[in-house]
Amino acid sequence: MHKAGFVNIIGNPNVGKSTLMNALVGEHISIITNKAQTTRHRILGIVNSDDYQIIFSDTPGIIKPAYELQESMMNFVKSAFEDADILIYMVEIGEKGLKNEAFFNKINQSKIPVLLLLNKIDKSDQDFVLKQVAYWKEKLPLAEIFPISALENFNLQTIFDRIIELLPESPPFYPKDQLTDKTERFFVNEKIREKILMHYKKEIPYSVEVDTEEFYDGEKLIKIRSIIMVERETQKGILIGHKGKALKRVGTEARKDLEKFFKKKVFLELYVKVNKNWRNDGKQLKRFGYN
Repeated sequence: MHKAGFVNIIGNPNVGKSTLMNALVGEHISIITNKAQTTRHRILGIVNSDDYQIIFSDTPGIIKPAYELQESMMNFVKSAFEDADILIYMVEIGEKGLKNEAFFNKINQSKIPVLLLLNKIDKSDQDFVLKQVAYWKEKLPLAEIFPISALENFNLQTIFDRIIELLPESPPFYPKDQLTDKTERFFVNEKIREKILMHYKKEIPYSVEVDTEEFYDGEKLIKIRSIIMVERETQKGILIGHKGKALKRVGTEARKDLEKFFKKKVFLELYVKVNKNWRNDGKQLKRFGYN
């Protein structure tokens, strides 16, 4: 008997969805920063064994969209409801509910198993955790509730075992040696974007998109040329920094992470281009994989 299914993770921004997925998959697939809207795409992480295949799906944090890019991000969340075999609803301790009532009602009326993970309990005490469990039992009576700490790996094995129990019988959906549905270029783009999210403030990280134009995988060296797109000239100046120092830091840190990820030497060239209003341009969003 072989089991397989989609385990889709949803929740508000910054509750730890990407940390959870990386921990359950055992690879750094989703980028993680302490800024909201770090995850823009729906990213699959695939765990294989002889008897099962779990397809975890990380999704953008739920927000009220302000421009077309965010509309696309919320469409990824909607799609996560449509093909889930198991839904993981992740909340942070002390949180009261989703920023979007319609999504919350969908979870409440779900016909599939819902695991509510109460995350970041390492930042709380036993009494408050028990109160929170009671609060969520009332809000979502059909969900199974698990207090966890994704960062500290607390209670994750219990979650993993429960997922295997709940998986439907099915042949695998993907080849057994596949780790994700995304391309190498996608991971390059995300790794560069992660560094930008970490080092720049205000609107810069949210105005940026990365496009890898060249990815040449040689025997001993991977050569990469990526373009960082911003919406305004002023942002370009900030991104490059005085004598190019700021951009150089992004490049160096991204290169080191990519060498770990690909287990090979990497030569990374970065350029910055102004691409006005790309976040509201349907054609461009499609090119960047958003629709």
